[in-house]
Amino acid sequence: MRPPAPPPGTSVPAASLRQAAGWLLRFGLAFAFLNALLSFENRWPGFGVHWMPRLSFELCLAVAALLAWVAWRGHLGVRAASGLATVFVLLVVVRYADVTAPAVLGRPLNLYWDGRHAMELLRLALQSVSPGQATAAMLAFVAGLVLTWLGARMALLALARCLALRRPRHVLLATVAALAASFAAYVPAQRDTRWFFSLPLTPTLMQQALLLARVLLPAQGEAVLGTSPAFDTNLDGLKGAGAQADVLLMFAESYGASSFDLPELAAALAGPRATLAQAAADTGRGVVSARLRSPSFGGASWLAHASVLSGLAITGPDEHALLLTTRRPTLVSHFARHGYRTVGWMPGIKRAWPEGSFYGYQRMAGDAAIGYIGPDFGYWRIPDQAAMAALHGQELVPGADGGAVRKPRFVVFPSVSTHAPFHPLAPFVDDWSGLNGPEAYTAAQAAAARAMPLALQQPMPNYIQAMRYQFQWLASYLRQLAPLPLVLVMVGDHQPPALVTGPGASWDVPVHIFSSDATLLQRLLDQGFVSGLQPPDAPLGTMHELTTQLLRAFDRPERPRPGP
Repeated sequence: MRPPAPPPGTSVPAASLRQAAGWLLRFGLAFAFLNALLSFENRWPGFGVHWMPRLSFELCLAVAALLAWVAWRGHLGVRAASGLATVFVLLVVVRYADVTAPAVLGRPLNLYWDGRHAMELLRLALQSVSPGQATAAMLAFVAGLVLTWLGARMALLALARCLALRRPRHVLLATVAALAASFAAYVPAQRDTRWFFSLPLTPTLMQQALLLARVLLPAQGEAVLGTSPAFDTNLDGLKGAGAQADVLLMFAESYGASSFDLPELAAALAGPRATLAQAAADTGRGVVSARLRSPSFGGASWLAHASVLSGLAITGPDEHALLLTTRRPTLVSHFARHGYRTVGWMPGIKRAWPEGSFYGYQRMAGDAAIGYIGPDFGYWRIPDQAAMAALHGQELVPGADGGAVRKPRFVVFPSVSTHAPFHPLAPFVDDWSGLNGPEAYTAAQAAAARAMPLALQQPMPNYIQAMRYQFQWLASYLRQLAPLPLVLVMVGDHQPPALVTGPGASWDVPVHIFSSDATLLQRLLDQGFVSGLQPPDAPLGTMHELTTQLLRAFDRPERPRPGP
């Protein structure tokens, strides 16, 4: 395509300069628009973004590819531009998730796994705002996608028209080659030749593609998962001085080491934690604690749950998906084999959970099966105290087996009230007897909880209140209802989101074990636990190593028989 002839009376150099300036303006505006949509960063803390003066390496390569297309076909059709704009919008969405996930959750994006839970996260968000706010947010989201698509198509067509001119092609190709060489010449900690590039999106997409390929090849499971613990110990160490103790494995949602490490959190929770310790002491129980390294941060609780239950390092969704395709032994199957009734008490499970069949619980009680008939408190509608009251009444009290010889219980109970967004929070109720009925909470209490402000950008005050509530109802349960032989294993599943912890927080979590059996607690002390609720500063190990430590503590090896 030849440039148009200059108007009569206009000098050729002046016309060329105006044409070059016009070309630069059109190309620059189109490129800058597309570049901004692929190079934005998160505006911490929160879900917002801001523009950064960085180049998108993928867009530079796309310009070279578009130049080759236009040189071959002569133009870019509207239909092709519409398709490219659709792909571009998808990349923008992935970019947003890629830069937002570390800031909000404290961990990288996982398209395969997080995408499966996107609708549940959306429902959670909608439960936390008014219908009007939800409608406005959805309309704004759709309008944003449409405007982005229209802008991307317009910019791509403008770029194609600019690239149809032959003169700038050599300069553009040389520029792209120089940028590619600069990108490739980067050497970590030695030669920084990428300082003007934004973080590329291609590695994320490649990583997710590799992850999907691994999930779709379950035959690799044995090599990926490693060797399971032997699960060859007995549980005689739980007999103590009398009957076999019940074991309640409670995964305390979002209970991280930041509650000890951050001065603001430690000071706010010191009183409630001391009340819990006193409740244990007043009822003849001791408590030992340790610090563990969780496989997750800010979310993906199931990775921590699976690591403890299986004794395997389940550090990502690929390992988790592979685990569920196997017949590996777990704590659930181990306790069942030794005569325990195994119960999964899951107030957060709100739909069919076929994955639960892997564990083989003898009773699997999700949201609907728990029997809570009080008012709802947000998406996680059953408050932890009410869920604990139902668990106690249905499984832990004497006679729960209908008059037959009672089997000891092994219960897995992931809490929900300390789950983000930490709102609305039910009030603590001192009288446990009414928590299983329709009047568990008054309408005024439920309305007051929902009226409390939702702090998505600054959630620390809400998180503190949720953690205080957890310590409060646990202390009350130990004082009023908990059977004395009960062994309570309280494990933080992961740190709260980075919006609470701030940047650079560790992945450590606390574990507390309450028991009236001093001998059992001593076996834990011998393995590196410490007395009290304050864990040491250094982690005792990774999350999955807790499984072997529990098996050793619950074991009572047969004493050698005396000789003749």
